Amino acid sequence: MLNKSEIKYRIEHNPAYGFLVLELEPNQTAIVEAGGMAAMDSSIKMESKMKGGFGQSFGRMLGGESLFLNEFTAQASQGELYISPGVPGDIQYYHLDGSKGLMIQSSGFVASSKNVEINSNFQGFKGFFSGESIFLLKATGKGDIWFSSYGAIVEINVENNYVVDTGYIVAFEDTLNYNVEMIGGLSFRNLRTGILGGEGLVCRFSGSGKLWIQSRGLYPLLNFLYPFRPVKSSD
Repeated sequence: MLNKSEIKYRIEHNPAYGFLVLELEPNQTAIVEAGGMAAMDSSIKMESKMKGGFGQSFGRMLGGESLFLNEFTAQASQGELYISPGVPGDIQYYHLDGSKGLMIQSSGFVASSKNVEINSNFQGFKGFFSGESIFLLKATGKGDIWFSSYGAIVEINVENNYVVDTGYIVAFEDTLNYNVEMIGGLSFRNLRTGILGGEGLVCRFSGSGKLWIQSRGLYPLLNFLYPFRPVKSSD
């Protein structure tokens, strides 16, 4: 438990099956991604809202998040809220102090305190060439935020330059600049080698800041499972 967190919390079953438990004091509110609530005390009231208006909500939807965010508020007494991310993996806490923002992969947002703003951030060709999403979520303001991954989360302190496969990025501080590129430069030969070898598109970070990557990739798992999919018989 970190003393600087506004909302008391604990994370259970990391890193394989992270489960977030928020301890809400009377009149304290947490923002949770739609569908994330697993269980809660009866003293907690839920409201679904398009936080930030239709424009921000629609942007979150295009980025892989729900159009709505749920507000959970403890009423007359303290209550516990159990939150389960959509995929098995790790949960990470981060405190926003107002000096910088946090960029989060699409579908990585789990929960936050009420004062944190969650906006979509269009990435143009950066996101298009990454093959993951053309949107990242950007968290700003002051307060608590929790994000998740598929697999365990590894924190890296970046100084100057660092290279990460696009499919393994979880989150990073917005003090880092980045560009998506092919390993060895963009060419037909490198593209062919990357596709056949399972590598190719990477994100090159520069500057100074924290970066979080995940220990497993979702797309390699899907490729592994693909031959075992049910198929219709030709008879």
